[in-house]
Amino acid sequence: MLPFFTAFPPDPLYAQTQASAYDELWQFAKLHDNEENTELQSVLLSGRFHYEHATVHGNDQAHHEWNVRRMRLGVKSEFVHQFTLHVEAEFNPQERDPFYKRLTSTYVEWSRSPSLAVTVGKQGVMFTMDGSTSSTELLTIDRSNLSNNMWFPQEYMPGVSVSGETSNWVYHLGAYSAGDRNREFGRLNGGLVTLAVLGYNAAEAMGVDQALVSFNYVYQNPNTNNTFTRQLEHVTSVNFRLEDGRWGVRTDVSMASGYQGQSDLWGTMIMPFLSVTDKLQVVGRHTYLRGGHNGVRLARYDKYLTGVQGDLYKEFYLGANYYFYGHNLKLQSGVQFADMSDSANDGGIYSGVAATTGLRVSW
Repeated sequence: MLPFFTAFPPDPLYAQTQASAYDELWQFAKLHDNEENTELQSVLLSGRFHYEHATVHGNDQAHHEWNVRRMRLGVKSEFVHQFTLHVEAEFNPQERDPFYKRLTSTYVEWSRSPSLAVTVGKQGVMFTMDGSTSSTELLTIDRSNLSNNMWFPQEYMPGVSVSGETSNWVYHLGAYSAGDRNREFGRLNGGLVTLAVLGYNAAEAMGVDQALVSFNYVYQNPNTNNTFTRQLEHVTSVNFRLEDGRWGVRTDVSMASGYQGQSDLWGTMIMPFLSVTDKLQVVGRHTYLRGGHNGVRLARYDKYLTGVQGDLYKEFYLGANYYFYGHNLKLQSGVQFADMSDSANDGGIYSGVAATTGLRVSW
């Protein structure tokens, strides 16, 4: 898939300017690399390994755990200078039952230029700020609770998409099956999810490295079999990425209309960041999320203390990232202060602090 929509490239600040031991190590992922070959240009191992420790305290309770958050392995190949085949699966070495969890990226893409790529197969459905950022390139250790509630955390769905970039404009159009999910392509027995993304990068006009504003719109046919997704019929998200040298900020304003008991939602997220050195980065985030009766979910580790939903969520996050080898090898740590109100008063009131530290490796 085109880079604009899989993940934005790492800031040049973290690029390696000379050969290193990391360069030599990551070369082992290249099984074949020959642009002069007219039939097969590359065969690359792809994958990621994310390991973390989390501790959360709230509502006079506590939870601690070590967690293999993600382990994915696959192969990505380019052939005849126009096609890319990517097959990747997620595994669970911690519980090991089942060890094989699901297929993730499993698609064929055709592209002759950056302005047009057609992708068929199981692929990421990317909208909202953090939902459109690969888990390998998140600046916080986890996605915001705005994306957790409005994006589709299953992420990979079977479908067809068209994407590209031309001049300062970027676009992405896709249609995906939201039917009964399984570990592969699902049963294709539900409605469709359609996604439209249009973005404009005003970096040149503003004299900065990046100034991309994106409009995202999602529609899915309300269907009881749609288990790849959240119960949201319409989702609209406007997000903005501003970066210049060592500093930047990312924002998101999103709203969604629910069905089958899911209330309407709206929320905001702002995430400033500053690179203190070439390797050390500090990140802050504030998330505000409001829904109707029991319409808002808590974040990942907070849910261990109360699984009941509420209607108003506020979060402050402060974190630090140390980049050993750009986004390919980094250590991330963050502290999250979260509060949720529950007008129904049926157990969703929450106030807590969570601290998470994790090693992120990708290739």
